[in-house]
Amino acid sequence: MIDRRAFLQDATAAVAGLTLPSLPPVAPSMWTQQSDLTPIFAQVDRRHDETVQRLQEWIRQPSIAAENRGMNEGCELTIRMLREAGFQQVTKVPSDGQPGIFATLDAGAPKTLGLYFMYDVKQVDPSEWSSPPWDAALVDRPGLGKVVMGRGAVNQKGPEATFLAALHAIRGANRKLPVNLVLVAEGEEEIGSPHFPQIVRRPEVLAALKPVVGMFMPSASQGLDGEVTITLGAKGVIECELVSSGERWGRGPKQDIHSSNKARVDSPAWHLVQALATLVSSDGNDPAIENFADKARPSSADEKSLIAAAAARLDETAAKKLLGVDHWVHDVSWTEALELLMSRPTVNIEGLVGGYTGPGGKTILPHRATAKLDLRLVPDMTAADALAALKAHLAKRGFGDIEVNMTGGYDPTSTPRNALVIRAQEAVYRRSKIEPILLPRNAGSWPGYVFTGEPLKLAAGHFGLGHGSGAHAPDEYYVIESTNPKVQGIDGGVKSYVEYLFEVARTK
Repeated sequence: MIDRRAFLQDATAAVAGLTLPSLPPVAPSMWTQQSDLTPIFAQVDRRHDETVQRLQEWIRQPSIAAENRGMNEGCELTIRMLREAGFQQVTKVPSDGQPGIFATLDAGAPKTLGLYFMYDVKQVDPSEWSSPPWDAALVDRPGLGKVVMGRGAVNQKGPEATFLAALHAIRGANRKLPVNLVLVAEGEEEIGSPHFPQIVRRPEVLAALKPVVGMFMPSASQGLDGEVTITLGAKGVIECELVSSGERWGRGPKQDIHSSNKARVDSPAWHLVQALATLVSSDGNDPAIENFADKARPSSADEKSLIAAAAARLDETAAKKLLGVDHWVHDVSWTEALELLMSRPTVNIEGLVGGYTGPGGKTILPHRATAKLDLRLVPDMTAADALAALKAHLAKRGFGDIEVNMTGGYDPTSTPRNALVIRAQEAVYRRSKIEPILLPRNAGSWPGYVFTGEPLKLAAGHFGLGHGSGAHAPDEYYVIESTNPKVQGIDGGVKSYVEYLFEVARTK
């Protein structure tokens, strides 16, 4: 699953294993219901091979911020693709980390829509893949059809390439784009977007974004049953490391020593474990960091109503099967589990390591131990307040020596139910004979707070038909030619973006 945005493909699907009861198949003729778009849809079909090849080229360029691998090349390739899609002004924007991209497309339209792209991807272990992660091979997948397999296929190059194909199709049909576009892209999403504010808050970028009607991020939003979930926001997140060491503590060894010395020497590893135990309740489920969730906003009556309606439509058994679990925390009901997912701040251990972890034993007393944590935040919490609370809590409990290194993170996002970008999404989905599920927020995270927060205060959301899975995991894929009548392939995804652009233009 995507961890921050988690993103938001797999995280949206796993917003509790969102599996609906049987939905009607997607109507084959759905894309011809608007005769004025027929020439554009014909271009989509005609350009299928070009669309697929563009995506394959993008996947074949590694761009891993965590390893600083292929980042300049990945940025330059993205810039070239934006220019080819019709953006008149495309600029590489420097930051203290990887560069961002600022692009505009002026169609002379009354409305302007904002877009968020990312060009970085997660790390890979090629030995875990059935098809090499940089080959972007077309693979037949039972029950799905032909998919492209590779790192970035669904998170996020597949949906983004599909959106660019919509721009090519509109121009190929000699039609004017119905809205102007302002795009901001980054290359550090997969490491917590530590420098993204530097890119968005440049004066020229803020000025271009100020008049937009809202922001959207392309997404392969369909589950295997064809269902779509619209989320009105996302949790915030802090990603950090807690490091316990003999050097900083002033107790325990300054290098690994024989474990027999435990009888007379303190252990930095146990020191870390004891510190971690203070962060949560005894069962590990409830945050216990003092002042951490003081500003957390409880679910409103409207949000609880959305959750209850979603719970009535979603399949709890399928959700548990997808996640590989038999119980929710405290054995709560299905509706309560969904409400916790939407509204509960969390303290999670991503990884915990110290000393020797290879085959057999080594009988050492490690001088250093590290825990990787993520803390999920809900409105009206902030990343700055949460980090300060964590540090103050550790100091008060006698663990002030433990290093807290924040590696990435940001505030939660919220968008009104009646925002133009959300209403346009609903209209397109319903025209596709899909009744979307609405939920208050995604349990994953994305750096949309730079758009929804001060000073812009824009609405933001995710949209797009199509399906993919495996983000951050081996065998990541994106459906190209679907054999599932309920799920669109890449051409259906392109057409959904065409419809969305025209819907945004006419929505009041």
